[in-house]
Amino acid sequence: MNDWSIQQIAKLAGTTSRTLRHYDDIGLLTPTGVGANGYRRYDSAALVRLQRILLLRELGLSLPQIAEILARPAAEEDALAHHLAWLRAEQHRLGRQIAAVQSTITALEKGEEPMAKDMFDGFDHTQYRDEVAERWGEQAAADSDRWWRGMDAAAQGDWKAQTAALNAAWQEAAARGIDPDGVEAQALAARHVEWLRGIPGTPASDPSGDVAGYVRGLGEMYVADERFAEGYGGVEGAAFVRAALAAHAARI
Repeated sequence: MNDWSIQQIAKLAGTTSRTLRHYDDIGLLTPTGVGANGYRRYDSAALVRLQRILLLRELGLSLPQIAEILARPAAEEDALAHHLAWLRAEQHRLGRQIAAVQSTITALEKGEEPMAKDMFDGFDHTQYRDEVAERWGEQAAADSDRWWRGMDAAAQGDWKAQTAALNAAWQEAAARGIDPDGVEAQALAARHVEWLRGIPGTPASDPSGDVAGYVRGLGEMYVADERFAEGYGGVEGAAFVRAALAAHAARI
């Protein structure tokens, strides 16, 4: 069985020995063993666990949140499959962004005017503007768009991280097959609604709005529209979110 030193693992993972020692100190990543020289050693199972830790960090989760997720019973391959689904959705979005920027560069190089309708494909938030306008009106779309464009890059990054962490939590809960009407899923649904309340222009942000109806409608949309379903690991994951949100809506 292969094993690696802490320095080798740090180099492979693009992290530092100090970070790995910290993960050990807090019980997040325990070395497989310690050599006679006192150096930590890691086997392939530890590498898989470290891969999951780094993926969850990319999603914006804190170390205590990651520890909680890793402590839950789930096959490593199933958990990684859900990570992979999110990464593929992100890859698809980034591919559209790359194509949009390349198209702008090509037009500028040719002395042509860039096609406005293609310039922002794949950029978060704006890609769903038409759906927002159709479902909740132009004012809602304008308020939401103004809110997004009013944030600086750091604030937008924080919001993306929060969104990714929420999606990851939904995927992980769905993978474990917990009860959508149970305490844990309902706490997640409440967190989802609070996330929605922070987006101006949505019915959830309006104290007099039909929040319950809005939440139920979103659940249906998550399942019906594959772009949204991707964020929850596919149709099955989106169906779990829909069931949890519907149960939560009944309590609003």
